[in-house]
Amino acid sequence: MMRIRIPNQADQGGCDKAVLKKTVLKAAHPTLMERQTLWARSPAVSCSVALFAVCLAVMSLSTTCWAAGDAVVDAGEYHSLQAAADAIPTSGGVLRLPAGVHEIDQPLRIKTGDTRVEGVGTATHLVNRNTDGQPAILIENPKYAGKPTPHPERLWRVSIADLRVTGNPDSGAGIEARYIEEIQVHGVSSSENGGDGLRLWFCYEDPRISDCLFTYNKRCGVYLEGCHDIIVSANQFEENVDGLKCIDSFNLAMSGNNLDDHLGDGVVIENTYGSVVSGNMIEECQGWGIVLDRDCYGITLSANVIAHEFTGGIDLRDAHGCAVSANTFTIVKKIGIAVRPESASITISGNNFSDTWIGNDADGNPLQRRSDDPTKQEPNPNEAAGVLLEECQGIVLSGNLFSHLSTEAVRQEGQCRKILLDGNGFVEKP
Repeated sequence: MMRIRIPNQADQGGCDKAVLKKTVLKAAHPTLMERQTLWARSPAVSCSVALFAVCLAVMSLSTTCWAAGDAVVDAGEYHSLQAAADAIPTSGGVLRLPAGVHEIDQPLRIKTGDTRVEGVGTATHLVNRNTDGQPAILIENPKYAGKPTPHPERLWRVSIADLRVTGNPDSGAGIEARYIEEIQVHGVSSSENGGDGLRLWFCYEDPRISDCLFTYNKRCGVYLEGCHDIIVSANQFEENVDGLKCIDSFNLAMSGNNLDDHLGDGVVIENTYGSVVSGNMIEECQGWGIVLDRDCYGITLSANVIAHEFTGGIDLRDAHGCAVSANTFTIVKKIGIAVRPESASITISGNNFSDTWIGNDADGNPLQRRSDDPTKQEPNPNEAAGVLLEECQGIVLSGNLFSHLSTEAVRQEGQCRKILLDGNGFVEKP
């Protein structure tokens, strides 16, 4: 057992009490000075403090030496980005990418766990010139390139932050990660890629995506497959084909994102359990705002603004045990919410379905932000739709408000069973 001896009077040796006292008198808290000075007069404590200070200095020096060594790699000092990435030790480290336009025709391969790849914001710009469908950044264990990675061989805790990635119509994803656990993508702009902006393939444990921008990608802004306990928060998606797809996964928490102008659907979730999509702005998708398909269950869609979708708001194609609540559906065309024959046990409550009506003028005539008159783009710019129940069962629809709709508030097609409609409000269009 290690024993620590407390010095006595005879041990005070070279400890200068006057110096220690002078140091203590410079304390930032005057109310503590007297007590600290009395404490410092003890030779035993004085020497212990001095010894402790030396230990801290040694530890600080050791840490500084580590930080200045091989674990922190400045890519500006290497002939290529890949050479810099290859200099990261197997134990991990930091790869710092300098400002500038870095053109690449092969993926920048990150092969180590506990590794952070960081730029200096969008001033660090990786341009993918590859035309063979390859990503700009590829993160995987090189021993299992292109094939499933056993759990013990997976890389952990890789972070990509503060940089910009662009591609071309024939490139792959902006960033692709395969079998990476606890990956984090933060502050990244990924645009104009031939594939997805970000593609996570069986990154099972705790992937986190936050404060990123995904725009003009030929596939999805973010594509997730085989992931678990997922955070997608405070990102912006614009004019991808689909905004986000989450396939064969668990526990997606998607909140505080802004999705606009997608050529397909906003959010597509398939064969996924126990998830929440809440507090998002989803606007002007050519397809649907949100789609649940292929045995989704235990999912809550709540407090989203779903605005001006051209095909419909929420499509429950194959969903069970799900809640759709407190969403705002404004000028959503054709169908606000669809519950299809493969869906059951759905609660729809507290939602608002409306056009652009903003009250009446002094003469009692309705005022609205958009006209009902046709334009080149829209037969009825002010169109707003309600709920479609299509041969489904076990539906509770209550406490919703349907205001100035162009369709029936609730329309049933085919044989629907065990449907409870109660306590809904209606404001008819004049």
